[in-house]
Amino acid sequence: MTDATDDSQTYQVVVNHEEQYSIWPVQREVPDGWRLVGKTGPKAECLEYINEVWTDMRPLSLRERMDGPQPEQLTAS
Repeated sequence: MTDATDDSQTYQVVVNHEEQYSIWPVQREVPDGWRLVGKTGPKAECLEYINEVWTDMRPLSLRERMDGPQPEQLTAS
């Protein structure tokens, strides 16, 4: 296990099917359900990237339900 203050490890940014982001050490295999987004670097740099691109923390399925047509819009012509 690495020390929380040790920033010498290289990470890669991963995203899942719900468009939730995380970081993963480059030397470890990406877990099932996650895919690489193409950003690799020190922990702080990867976290900064995630902070910039992950602007809506709601999972994709929730966003789709909340942002979809409202019941009154479905019956209107």
